[in-house]
Amino acid sequence: MVYVVAKRKTSVYVDEDLWARFRLYALRRGLDLSSALEEAIRDEMVDVELEEAISGLVDFEDLEIDFEPVEPKGSVSGLVRVMRDEREGRLSGQ
Repeated sequence: MVYVVAKRKTSVYVDEDLWARFRLYALRRGLDLSSALEEAIRDEMVDVELEEAISGLVDFEDLEIDFEPVEPKGSVSGLVRVMRDEREGRLSGQ
């Protein structure tokens, strides 16, 4: 069975420095720009697609979650900053 994937040519306005870094990122990963851009879009859409898939399985109106809230031990913002910096490093190829 052969699947045909429709492609759409489009134009977008992107910051020059960001685009140059993205092109280098794609080159280092051995991807053409279209494939790298599609991958980035899929990564951004994963939460939306997951939510849509789950919503078809669960009736959220009847869903009740019972739990005891926990108090964080220390600052969470520092951990979030480290995770964001690591992600930025991976995306920029550093």
